[in-house]
Amino acid sequence: MFYEKLEGGVVQCNLCSHHCRISEGKRGICGVRQNISGKLYSLVYGKLVASAVDPIEKKPLFHFLPGSRAYSIATVGCNFRCMNCQNYDISQMPKPDKPVRGSEVTPEEIVKTAKRYSCQSIAYTYTEPTVFFEYAYETAKLAAEEGIRNILVTNGYITPEALKTIAPYLDAANIDLKSSSDKFYQKVCGARLQPVLEAIRLYKKLGIWIEITTLVIPSLNDSEDDLRKIAEFIKEVDEGIPWHVSRFFPAFKLSALPPTPLSTLNKARKIGLESRLRYVYQGNASGEGENTFCHKCGRLLIERCGYNVRQNNIKESQCPYCGTEINGVWT
Repeated sequence: MFYEKLEGGVVQCNLCSHHCRISEGKRGICGVRQNISGKLYSLVYGKLVASAVDPIEKKPLFHFLPGSRAYSIATVGCNFRCMNCQNYDISQMPKPDKPVRGSEVTPEEIVKTAKRYSCQSIAYTYTEPTVFFEYAYETAKLAAEEGIRNILVTNGYITPEALKTIAPYLDAANIDLKSSSDKFYQKVCGARLQPVLEAIRLYKKLGIWIEITTLVIPSLNDSEDDLRKIAEFIKEVDEGIPWHVSRFFPAFKLSALPPTPLSTLNKARKIGLESRLRYVYQGNASGEGENTFCHKCGRLLIERCGYNVRQNNIKESQCPYCGTEINGVWT
């Protein structure tokens, strides 16, 4: 899906914002879409490389069916080259002229497994779900027919055409907003910032529940200016969008950097709240920053420990103490 034929047997992929121009026999940046005789093929359709039953809080989604379970799936491949990727062994696995790994699993089988484990949703995650779009799309349609919700955990580099196509079957997304700097995106991720900003706005416009995650990396995107610009952008889109500021741990090509100091994470959360965001959470760190509070009266609504919900006091989408509407999908 989403490609056009150009002269000389070249095709242009329009699935993500790289808009790769791919010559005969070659693959796009993602490594899993190949030009074969002038047609663009997905090399990962039906090829599952990872699956697990996860708490929804692990995505992380804190305002979408809290305490429920999501059946999480992935294929290999990614359209980013993030130097900090924790799943690089599968996201960066595809190599030119090498077979694409994965176990043969149909969309029907995925939905059956989700039902077997009483999962209220299917999460397309671990790698970048945009690159296995057709697989996710067909699965999402079947899941929707069975009353199972669909979630993307994504870098936000999908094109408007593709997002609008899957939107009728998509219930929620956690989108990475890695920095407010285009230079950071180019250097650390091999991508650009603007398409991500535009995608976030479109997700919101289409009525898909979204939450934003920023992995705070020491010396790269942890300045007060960078964090404040991210918070201000989210506020501009909707002050009710939850923002997860997560702690970085050394990984992949950034293994020489230290973990994010907790003081930096505290600063990031403070900046978000000062910017009038209603819900700001700290990821990969325990404490008050895991909990949900009413943005009006300040009372504790959801208490969490790690990925576990200890108590949920939200009643009919409202704070039981002052009646304020709490943004999210609760039932």
